Order: sequence, then structure tokens, then C-alpha cells
Amino acid sequence: MTVQLSNAMNQRTSSENQTPHQWLNTLLLQVAAERDKAAFQQIFHHVAGKIMSFGQQRLGSQGLAKDLLQETMTLVWTKAHLFDAEKGNAITWIFTVMRNQCFDMLRKVQHNREDCLGDNIWPLVDVAPAEADHAVTREQQSLLLSHLEKLPPKQRQVVQGIYLRELTHQQLAEELKVPVGTVKSRLRLGLEKLRSCMEQYDD
Repeated sequence: MTVQLSNAMNQRTSSENQTPHQWLNTLLLQVAAERDKAAFQQIFHHVAGKIMSFGQQRLGSQGLAKDLLQETMTLVWTKAHLFDAEKGNAITWIFTVMRNQCFDMLRKVQHNREDCLGDNIWPLVDVAPAEADHAVTREQQSLLLSHLEKLPPKQRQVVQGIYLRELTHQQLAEELKVPVGTVKSRLRLGLEKLRSCMEQYDD
């Protein structure tokens, strides 16, 4: 890092001769070594538009894109010391941080979506028929279980494992000897089909 900082200092004195990559490298090294807020601000303005564009394309929401920008730049500030100019340039390093953060956000969005689907459906199963306040609740419960039996076997197995047996994704994956991602995929498809069936009933 000392050698990199020395190089950055030399580059700073002749910034007019720097390429854009060298200029950004210098700024990031200043952030790493000196916690230079002015340098960080320049980096932020340079990459913000690109990160927002990437976020809106991948996450489909301006709000989530702003979250991606904030989270990415927070990580750039806190992890700048991990940047090694001898192994790559700053823009590539920053965009790697951005992509990793985007993947994390997509996983959370998918997880929340599955939770929402489940929350919309499974309270019907949690109510015992004798405790239901109205006949329609018992009817919906019976209908839901009927549609559950009609799911493709692998999807039904996962939905039952998660919601009726209350296993975790990991536990069910180990039991079925499949990757956790496969469990989540089957669960999502099964819940979507159940929700579609219940929406048709409500109509």
C-alpha cells in the first residue's frame, strides 16, 4: 500500500497527464490511505450515473437503484484499503463491488417475494376448520389443500416441507439431496400456482 500511495502522490502532481483509469486509481488510493472525502466525492460523481443505470436495469426500480448506489459506495468507502492497483483498475474493482451488492439485493427481493406469497396463502391453513369464523374460510382452506394436491409432485413436496412440516430451506435441501436453489425455485413456482388458483376463486 505504501508503494501504491507513493505512486498515487506522484500521479496527483501531474494529473493532467493521467488517463481516466489512472485518475480514478489515484482517487481510490487516496480514500484508502487518507480517508480523503474530497477524493471519495469525485469518485461518487464519476460512477453514480453508471450504478443507477445498472441498478434500474437489473432491479427494475429507481428506489432499489438508489439503494444499490448507497450500499455500493458505502462499501467502497469502508473497503477501499482492499483495492490493489497492481492487480486491476479502480473502475473494475468498484463495479465488482456493485455487482456483488446487486446479487445480494436480488436474493433479498426474491426471498421477500416468496414470504409475501406465503403470507397471503398460508394463514388459511393455520386456522383449524372448527376455529374458523366463517364458512368461507373453511371453504378456502379446503380449496387450497385441494389445489396443493394438484401441484407437480416436486413442487408439492417442497411446499409441504416448508409450510406444513416447517423445515428450513437447508433442511429440506439436505433431505431431498438437491441444492438449496432448487428448493427455492420449486417453492416459488408452487406458491405462484397456488396464488393464481386462489385469485381465480376470489374472482
